[in-house]
Amino acid sequence: MRILFIADPLEHFKIYKDTTFAMMEEAHRRGHAISFAEARQLSVEGGRVLVDAADLAVTEDRPVWYKLGQTLRQPLTAFSAVVMRKDPPFDMEYLYASQLFSLAEAQGVKVFTSGQALRDFNEKLAILHFPDLISPTLISGEAARLRAFVNQHQDVILKPLDSMGGDSIFRVRPDDANLSVIIETITLRGARTIMAQRYIPEIRDGDKRILVIDGEPVDYCLARIPAAGETRGNLAAGGRGEARPLTERDREIARAVAPELKKRGILLAGLDVIGHYLTEVNVTSPTCFREIMDQAEINVAGLYIDALERHCQH
Repeated sequence: MRILFIADPLEHFKIYKDTTFAMMEEAHRRGHAISFAEARQLSVEGGRVLVDAADLAVTEDRPVWYKLGQTLRQPLTAFSAVVMRKDPPFDMEYLYASQLFSLAEAQGVKVFTSGQALRDFNEKLAILHFPDLISPTLISGEAARLRAFVNQHQDVILKPLDSMGGDSIFRVRPDDANLSVIIETITLRGARTIMAQRYIPEIRDGDKRILVIDGEPVDYCLARIPAAGETRGNLAAGGRGEARPLTERDREIARAVAPELKKRGILLAGLDVIGHYLTEVNVTSPTCFREIMDQAEINVAGLYIDALERHCQH
């Protein structure tokens, strides 16, 4: 297979924990040809979706772990699979890339995750498809409604709809002296819609990342435990990752979400679960492969490449 990875610049990879690197390493081990490009290198000419991509060889060298060949302009149809691994935020450039993927898919290209799913399955809003699995939630940009929600539930998380890694997440209470300015700041004075969720105290035991590959949950999740004094468990916010076997509730949530993922062609998703509640469905570039692989001795990257191979044989 020829696999094109579209991701952020290679020099930014932290390979000791990078999921995209784990995927590349596994694909290289199996003898697949790997190419790399950034999303900005997509283009359309003569109706065809093109990419300026370079062949990539994974090496044992450190810190430079790759060798790149010459960058060549070629159609996306030249690749067996295109794997979109650019990190959020889902800004206008991300939207344009997803639209180009949809055009490429109409030309026979297999894109993981598909452009349509990237557009339709917002990582925060996707949980609204599963109302029985979530804590009380409000989507709004109106200060009065957000304040009323905080008054009703007393302890609330506010977060934007387009960020990652715990960025711009606030925990608020009705008596917070900064509540008004927090709401003004996060909503851009009412110009931006956000999510408010009742605070789930089980976060102290970890914000669990459950990986679902081709509709099947990986047997271990990564519980991201907040640092002392922190509300957020995200590893990017200083959380500590601990691999744990899935609980029956974890599997129940995964079973409920998996059919929708399969229907939408989402090969890989990262479900975020706190306590008994689903809090996010990550589809843009889910992480935590490496931590689970290192701690639980499960070849998660192998499971993903297995799935990629299956879908490319069809």
